[in-house]
Amino acid sequence: MNRGRITRKSTKKLHRTSASPMREVWQHIRASKTALFGIGIILLFGFCALIHPLLMHTVWHPRLYDPVTGYDSFSSWYALGIYDAVHPAPPSWYWTPQFLSSWRTGQISLGECLAHIARHPLGTDPIGRDILSQLMYSTRAEFILGLLTAIITVSIGTIVGTAAAYYAGWVDTFFMRLADLLMLFPGIPFLIVLSAMMDLNLVNLAIVLGILSGFGSITIIIKAQALAVKSHAYVEAARLAGGSRLWVVRKHLIPHVLPLSFLYMLFTVTAAIGTEATLSFFGLLNVGCSWGLMIHTMSASGYLASSIRYWWLWLPAGLAITLFCAAFYLIGRSLEQVVHSQRQEG
Repeated sequence: MNRGRITRKSTKKLHRTSASPMREVWQHIRASKTALFGIGIILLFGFCALIHPLLMHTVWHPRLYDPVTGYDSFSSWYALGIYDAVHPAPPSWYWTPQFLSSWRTGQISLGECLAHIARHPLGTDPIGRDILSQLMYSTRAEFILGLLTAIITVSIGTIVGTAAAYYAGWVDTFFMRLADLLMLFPGIPFLIVLSAMMDLNLVNLAIVLGILSGFGSITIIIKAQALAVKSHAYVEAARLAGGSRLWVVRKHLIPHVLPLSFLYMLFTVTAAIGTEATLSFFGLLNVGCSWGLMIHTMSASGYLASSIRYWWLWLPAGLAITLFCAAFYLIGRSLEQVVHSQRQEG
């Protein structure tokens, strides 16, 4: 009975201690302007992802604005200069060199110009699809890919890393050697080969990236942090109070490595988005629309060499990739101070 009472009292006290690291993370996020700026960018992208279906059902006509099947033939002809006697120059949608020439000669009016700018604010791609609609639609795919990859990576890395630190022995040896092996794996070449062997869509890519990253370097990093936590007196006190190994790992080791796990979760999102953009640029992913695929469309249509002239074909997508990755990176960098302080305390 005494042992049971000691265990329950120790559980309540130590549970409050275990919850403090995540409270410290949240407090630091609220106090960091860098983290708040990153969160603001993420919320902006989240708003774009949520409002796109509403626009498609209320304002935009699917024939013109569907990110995959939409088509505005007049815009694509004029923007890229592929018009002739059969397809005469229609009213422009953007400030292209062809438009300026036609405006000066009086072929089109300022009213027509403003109407078509409002119709396609960021222009269209080489086959007439609205770039703004593609950007907003692709945001959902990037969120799904990044978050799913990060959740799989952190779940595997946290569980395996803490287990290897606490149980040691053959468990530690096996997972550390597996991590060393995966760290030697050439990631992009492996995914290129894998895309030829299976249908590599966003979900499959997230699972593959999550497994490779989860059993890779993050396991070693989480294990090192868990070893530092394991040496604390309250962990030994919990074990002596009657807590099982699984209970100690779940209640004390995992909560205290969560700030570090959360930090690497943010960096994993950045890596996943960059990987998707690279594979989509080479046309190796089975996706309807993504930021990387938008740049691939420009390259496949032969306009990469004239990227300065046709800047609207790549700049919006490239800027979206940069800002989205930078947002998670900024939040992660702001949390390094929390992790560093916890290591010093350990």
